[in-house]
Amino acid sequence: MIVKVISSAVVGIDSYPVDVEVDVSSGLPQFSTVGLPDVSVRESKDRIKAAIKNSGYRFPADRVTVNLAPADIKKEGTSFDLPIAVGILAAEGIIKSESHQGYIIMGELSLDGRVKGIRGALSAAFQAKEMGIKGIVLPRENAAEAAMVETIDVIAVDYLSDVVEFFSGRKEIKPTKINISEIFNRSLHYPFDFSEIRGQDQAKRALEVAAAGGHNIIMVGPPGSGKTMLAQRLPSVFPDLFLEEAVETTKIFSVVGLLPKKDAILATRPFRAPHHTISDAGLVGGGHIPKPGEVSLAHNGVLFLDELPEFKKNVLEVLRQPMEDGYVTIARSSLTATYPARFMLVAAMNPCPCGYYTDPRRECRCTPQQIRQYQAKISGPLLDRIDIHIDVPSIRYRDLAARSGGESSKLIRERVNRARGVQKERFGSTDIQCNARMSNKQIKEFCPIDEDSGRLIEMAVDRLGLTARAYTRILKVARTIADLEEEENIHSHHISEAIQYRSLDRRMI
Repeated sequence: MIVKVISSAVVGIDSYPVDVEVDVSSGLPQFSTVGLPDVSVRESKDRIKAAIKNSGYRFPADRVTVNLAPADIKKEGTSFDLPIAVGILAAEGIIKSESHQGYIIMGELSLDGRVKGIRGALSAAFQAKEMGIKGIVLPRENAAEAAMVETIDVIAVDYLSDVVEFFSGRKEIKPTKINISEIFNRSLHYPFDFSEIRGQDQAKRALEVAAAGGHNIIMVGPPGSGKTMLAQRLPSVFPDLFLEEAVETTKIFSVVGLLPKKDAILATRPFRAPHHTISDAGLVGGGHIPKPGEVSLAHNGVLFLDELPEFKKNVLEVLRQPMEDGYVTIARSSLTATYPARFMLVAAMNPCPCGYYTDPRRECRCTPQQIRQYQAKISGPLLDRIDIHIDVPSIRYRDLAARSGGESSKLIRERVNRARGVQKERFGSTDIQCNARMSNKQIKEFCPIDEDSGRLIEMAVDRLGLTARAYTRILKVARTIADLEEEENIHSHHISEAIQYRSLDRRMI
């Protein structure tokens, strides 16, 4: 007898339906799986057999063939355990063959019949909605996540026996429901605040400008000057996440398996800080079967690269494409996956190997050659893609001893939200959401400058040897500064401040 069960698999961050076809026929006992299964799928036969027996049901002593269609896409993961088990039990008559129709079924089976958590449940729930089917059956661990899609029934189960009893009509399982607004508001909390930082007013101003316009930023300063503290607090002044952005970010974390069990949705901006030993595949994604990397996990948030010159050169160079395009495409022989990667790059570095070049209170022990070699680890094309360069000097004692650290993140975020509101109105229905993403055509339209501003930029280009890309970066940052001041036009003092945020251009030796 042949039984078809609907399941789901993920490519990129979106799901596609998988038909799990189970055929139980007479013959020598054998369990075979076809349809390009990977090792974890092929191993499922032992888990399924033990789970069925230990749940009190008979496993057929016949030939069992499982086909995962479409057969030309490689299948991976353990989420096919439960649909295969349901197919076998339906073929044996233990489950009514038509009762499971209308549901996407996913779940990993333990040997005792427990249904364990899976990856990509949110994407599968959206797939069920798109297909117009009734609902989805999945582990309780993933129920709140899938219940983000309100138009389908989310059936949460703990054991294989729960699934059998539900489809047999002997047990009622009420669909899981959640209050999205309540969860979203409850989760909207950042652990850090800008008021905790003493001093560094210029750096905090630069970070406010960066957040308001979505500009990449690099901080240069000696050890202990507060670069990491500043970066950690940057998401707290970002514009509030829209629900659509939160869902997209949650999808990525769900696919990777990093979504916290207590959270149905990520309501705060992600902050990712990979170690400098990371590989290029770990940073932008990859692998035999493509997986999203840190740039995608930082989507709609911050990617913080501390000690930037310590990263391998090839790792830094692969950042250039996602920084420009806002997505990563990974092509393999079996499939091509595209992951969103609209992040703000926040980098930090010492000015020299010892860290104290330009520090007035500590002596630098590095030679000019060592300093040049250290700074040259960051290529010109990568540096051009970073809009703001800011010096972060050592903290003075009187700043450390101050009782107040200045403005809170809430006050800064209000100004950032107003500036983003201006930009949203400016760009209208286009995909561009902030000044940093403006095209050359839009720069000409929205960044006109007067004669005084033109002379300032000409002087900066001639003296600093700026590239054409650096010139456009100055105009974009000046546009953001004007937006923060609620000015319709860019003035010379906006250009002057934007030029100040090119410190590495001025100091490279």
